[in-house]
Amino acid sequence: MFEPPSKLHDGPAAAIDIRCLRVDYGTFCAVDDLSLRVPPGEVFGLVGPNGAGKTSTFRVLATLMEPTYGEVMLDGVDALEDLPAARRVMGYMPDLAALPSDLKVGEFLEFHAAAYGLGSRSQRRERVAECLEEVALSEHARSWCKELSRGQMQRVVLAKTLLHRPRVLILDEPASGLDPLARRDLRNALRKLASTGATIFISSHILGELAEMCSSLCVMNRGRLLASGTAEEVRCQLGNTQRTLTATLLSRHDEAAAWLQSQPAVHDLRLTGAQWVFGFSGSDEAQADLLDGLIRRGVRLCAFEEKRSSFEDILVDVAATNRRP
Repeated sequence: MFEPPSKLHDGPAAAIDIRCLRVDYGTFCAVDDLSLRVPPGEVFGLVGPNGAGKTSTFRVLATLMEPTYGEVMLDGVDALEDLPAARRVMGYMPDLAALPSDLKVGEFLEFHAAAYGLGSRSQRRERVAECLEEVALSEHARSWCKELSRGQMQRVVLAKTLLHRPRVLILDEPASGLDPLARRDLRNALRKLASTGATIFISSHILGELAEMCSSLCVMNRGRLLASGTAEEVRCQLGNTQRTLTATLLSRHDEAAAWLQSQPAVHDLRLTGAQWVFGFSGSDEAQADLLDGLIRRGVRLCAFEEKRSSFEDILVDVAATNRRP
């Protein structure tokens, strides 16, 4: 899980350790003193609306640009001071990476394996086969790159990124343009990689997508870190604990309504057919107590459902309400 800046110097070494990172373009500050620490084996997401600072952060992590100031450690390597060593432990997958139309998948990967200097030709072929298996594309080694689907192309690029066994993977919008089935395959591949101890850092502007893929995530807007942790912790930190509950009753409608109206976390109570629908601003424990209270009063329920604001709604709120002073 994400560790706040106050713990940057405590505990075991982090796979990704960013301290006081700032990126300026002239008078414009794209990343404003970003600090975070990601342990090994995490699938960690960075989300934010356009202009949040995601791309600048990723370009610094991928050693493609220098920041105004700050420190970046990748698997214990100073990425700003020792670029060759950082690139040996890091793999970078850009958004919408292109594949050559005149090469087969195996040829494309063997070319990159040779560029990495991965042993003899037979050793390179063996490593290519391993990477294709890791992304569930072993049967496509002889397929032409141009014949692949969008999701398969993304997984081939991921296989290329894995060739030199990086300990830190930096993936910029890896699920961009993928259908639900392809996103599922990509998600499974990333979780498998994380289980080996690799750390995966993913950028996306789709919070719901990251909530599915990641064990933890953080939210940026206008260069600043706003929240971090599990998906539920991010909800709480952004103040979005509002939910809508629906109770379908078989008896004691009036008694249930009177009691619900007396509960401080309940608001906007309304009857729709046999269902009482209302807003609820309490915790999970308070919600469990609410259900228990209805049952103790002899109310017979055949359904009790919850609906929360989507993560997309949360991100829209972030973009609309968080402004620099």
